[in-house]
Amino acid sequence: MPNNNCINAQETQYILALDAGTTSSRCLIFDHNGQIRAVAQQEFPQHSPRSGWVEQDPRDIWQSQLAVCRRALSRLEAEVKVPTGAFAALGITNQRETTIIWDRHTGEPIYNAIVWQCRRSADHCRELQQSGYAEMIRAKTGLVIDPYFSASKITWMLDNVPGARERAERGDLLFGTVDTWLIWQLTGGRVHATDVSNASRTMLFNIHDLCWDDELLKIFRVPRPLLPNVLPSSALYGHTDPEIFGHSIPITGVAGDQQGALFGQVCFRPGQAKNTYGTGCFLLMNTGTTPIVSRHGLLTTVAWQIGGETVYALEGSVFTAGAVIQWLRDELEILSTAAESEVIAKSVPDTNGCYLVPAFTGLGAPYWDPYARGAIVGLSRRVDRRHIIRAALESMAYQTCDVLTAMQEDAGLELSALKVDGGAAANNFLLQIQADLINVPVIRPDSVESTARGAAFLAGLAVNFWPDADALTAMTVNHTAFIPTWDKSRRTKQLRGWHRAVARSRDWLI
Repeated sequence: MPNNNCINAQETQYILALDAGTTSSRCLIFDHNGQIRAVAQQEFPQHSPRSGWVEQDPRDIWQSQLAVCRRALSRLEAEVKVPTGAFAALGITNQRETTIIWDRHTGEPIYNAIVWQCRRSADHCRELQQSGYAEMIRAKTGLVIDPYFSASKITWMLDNVPGARERAERGDLLFGTVDTWLIWQLTGGRVHATDVSNASRTMLFNIHDLCWDDELLKIFRVPRPLLPNVLPSSALYGHTDPEIFGHSIPITGVAGDQQGALFGQVCFRPGQAKNTYGTGCFLLMNTGTTPIVSRHGLLTTVAWQIGGETVYALEGSVFTAGAVIQWLRDELEILSTAAESEVIAKSVPDTNGCYLVPAFTGLGAPYWDPYARGAIVGLSRRVDRRHIIRAALESMAYQTCDVLTAMQEDAGLELSALKVDGGAAANNFLLQIQADLINVPVIRPDSVESTARGAAFLAGLAVNFWPDADALTAMTVNHTAFIPTWDKSRRTKQLRGWHRAVARSRDWLI
């Protein structure tokens, strides 16, 4: 793996990693040994003005991210003396596809951020499919036409915010995913840029030529002046405004959160895969420097670019994973905390025939059905809250199993193990069910902060904080393994029931 050295960081001590998630902002500080020295987290509001619509205030994203950075720095300073210049670099990893447009001159957003989960542009995407664009778009971008990606969100914003299209065509507006928005804020409005992994999720970026595609821009009616510069994932983007942290820090690592987790899990070889259990659930497999076209509705995406080498991945996206536990806690109020779901699930031997399909905003891979909606099936009088909670946890494992089956068939590979991370990966019950369903060991590192670690690794490689990939692999050896226990007949029976439940949730809105 080439090392793009742009700054000498031999005398510095730390890497600052910003993890801009879907429901919270986090900041982690890593040392030379890859250990976390400080961490801070803060949730920010989510908005759903209509069914299937999901929005965030971009100012909440920035202010919460700034707050956790300062809090993490304070916590580190409470432990050790932190001299000026102690930070070699800053890395960013972010919720992908979420779309923000702001005024180039004032920095003010023209509308709320439209979140990756939002389905408001489903009809537009369906029209594009019916117009025969699906094959061409997939060939260029590796993506299926779906509201999940940024392009149709940009079109919606330009068409529905008064005056937006005219301002965009004049060059007065800028588009960015969350990484771009944070880079703009961190540099005081001096840098408008993204990395290849985030660009590859917009449906406007040609993943073979590695550039914005004129034909795609025309189809989605997106003016080119809106778009950020595209840089490698490990490179110098710019420097933070000195007023933010008291001194300037180079920004040298950027990746979408799932690509960041793949890198943080040191899946550097083709065939290695990881699953992140977050708000959604995301399974990625490194396929090397050659993109593989899926036959099962999976995505072909850019994993990262370092120096002149671009690495690709196959990806399956589950829209609702950890969010189903939040729903049980906040809307149904049958959980006090997410953590107690494990204890409750273990208190019953099974779900009593109950399946929960959490298609709150449609189904992702391998179904790609924006018109599906959530369902609980197999209910009887014997089903109580414990069974529903267990069914919710199992739904994450079932959805992952569907994606992994398709991925192995596409890549022609059989996994020997699945690496996992994300908040819900702390749930031992979930990971054991996952191992039982996919029939290979599930490997959880001692620290599940793979997403932020990936951003830190990318940033550190760019400044020689770490010399190469071997050094990164050497720091990530401790883990817990969950070994399969089910026989084939039980696995087959459980999956058959799940697929019947999924069938009943599909095409609900049509």
